[in-house]
Amino acid sequence: MSVPIEDYAVLSDCRTAALVSREGSIDWFCAPRFDSASVFAAILGENEQGAWHLRPEDTDAVASRRYDGDTFVLVTRWESATGVAEVHDFLPIDGGRVDIVRRIVGISGTVEFTTHLRIRFDYARAIPWVRQVGDAAAPALHAIAGPDALIVRGVALTPHGRAHRGRVSVAAGETADLVATWNPSYLPTPAPLDVDAALERTRSWWTGFAASIDHDGPHRDEVVRSLLVLRALSHQDTGGIVAAVTTSLPEQIGGERNWDYRYVWLRDAALTLEALVAHGFLEVAEQWRSWLIRAIAGDPRQMQIMYGVAGERDLPERQLTSLPGYEGSAPVRVGNGAVNQYQADVVGEVMVSLEAARVAGVPDDPLAWALQRALLDGVEARIDEPDNGIWEVRGDPQRFTQSRAMMWAAFDRGVRAVRTYGQQGPVEKWEALRDRLRDEIDTHGVDAASGAFVQHYGSTEVDASLLLLPQVGFCEPDDPRMIATVARIEAELMPDGLVNRYRTQTGVDGLAGGEHPFIACTFWLVEQYARMGRVDDARALMDRACATANDLGLFSEEYDPTARRQIGNTPQALSHLAQVRAADAMGGHGGRAAHRT
Repeated sequence: MSVPIEDYAVLSDCRTAALVSREGSIDWFCAPRFDSASVFAAILGENEQGAWHLRPEDTDAVASRRYDGDTFVLVTRWESATGVAEVHDFLPIDGGRVDIVRRIVGISGTVEFTTHLRIRFDYARAIPWVRQVGDAAAPALHAIAGPDALIVRGVALTPHGRAHRGRVSVAAGETADLVATWNPSYLPTPAPLDVDAALERTRSWWTGFAASIDHDGPHRDEVVRSLLVLRALSHQDTGGIVAAVTTSLPEQIGGERNWDYRYVWLRDAALTLEALVAHGFLEVAEQWRSWLIRAIAGDPRQMQIMYGVAGERDLPERQLTSLPGYEGSAPVRVGNGAVNQYQADVVGEVMVSLEAARVAGVPDDPLAWALQRALLDGVEARIDEPDNGIWEVRGDPQRFTQSRAMMWAAFDRGVRAVRTYGQQGPVEKWEALRDRLRDEIDTHGVDAASGAFVQHYGSTEVDASLLLLPQVGFCEPDDPRMIATVARIEAELMPDGLVNRYRTQTGVDGLAGGEHPFIACTFWLVEQYARMGRVDDARALMDRACATANDLGLFSEEYDPTARRQIGNTPQALSHLAQVRAADAMGGHGGRAAHRT
């Protein structure tokens, strides 16, 4: 039986991540990167697909958990009939290697733990050769299959079918360290990890990041955790920012809306960058801008809407039969077919975020401005094309109003770069294109009957993405068209008190089935309420939206209000960055105060 999504904690070393269940099972882990093949994938099936369990032998032991302050060191406290012990799980930061550490700490009495290890490389398609390589004093198990190797140290493991089991006992004041280390199979096995040094380094790294967060408004604890999550999704070496750490967690249980989110969407990464810049993290902005220059290179006609973590372009979508899916929700997909879509809003998001970095004090770079000019050339070349929109619809392309507004924003930021910040460019042409788009949206993007913005030209439907229009300055939050749009969103997209993206019944997305309220959209409405002066409504909706997080402050993509459970890939960057923006809006500012490098 699948574990509820909200029962998972995330561990990150800013290169990859692992998900740990409330019951102490690591059910998702890819190595060496976020978008690598899995080592443990039980979250998308059963234990057979790979998992690492660690919990007291006492089946009645009770667990509670927390992060160790502002870190991603997970502390799970077990109270059993014979004593109390904690498991400290973490991925060491900045060690130049890939380790999972599971330190058991005795608190009182004596607690015996059992561990079950089932290694399944390559999305559970490769059962490894396994051999014992340690001795009684330093037991170790080595597994190898194709390019992957994993060595597990610190516990004597014996075979049990195609898995291994072991026991570890700790008394008060004692510790036992279980460490799994991944490395390429063709290289020498890494030396044992210095766990004490790794733990200190990891705690210090995360707490140092958190201490630099500038936020003095409401929901400070939630904002800090969200910004930590956004950093956890940012690759330490490449600068790529992934949308989530998982693939194929369904938007509807048993449905087909199962997508791989372990890649760098330009839109999501740009929005994440803006949230980090707004709270002072300029170094991350420079690193992502360098990633962007490398990924897009010189021809805007070749720009994709997403890339691999290091800027890879080849992300073909395929289905894996080796993984049955979360609660049987098939297919499980690797890669993402949306890579080939045209999404007209993306350049606008990039231009808006790069302007935010410029305003915050990130020094201009000649290559970065050359890239932005090339991007605007690309927008101009495709200005009349319909697109697949922010929601990556797989139905017919449309002229989505939000996409057209983001094209407006792209030219607007180009104009401002020239007029205000002294860059060089064909500003008169950009002004004409910007004004053309505004006139077009005013004419075709508004429903005559309700006065609200519409999902796409020729439609009378409303869409939650329209809440982004005031965020980029296309109109004021109290514009009569926005007031009418909000009224329609409340009437048509909020049956359960949270915000759906759009009405799937129209078939605009070309997919069967439905979905649940989208967490980011709900936070967008919080921001809109706050900025249009509906402060009480903003507070009430903010509380409802924040309540969709799990006990560790992690948001998934969607939430099922009926079953009261998280849905979709997790932790979701878009949800967390929208929460940060909403809190900033409720505090009456955009979060752009003192900036640090």
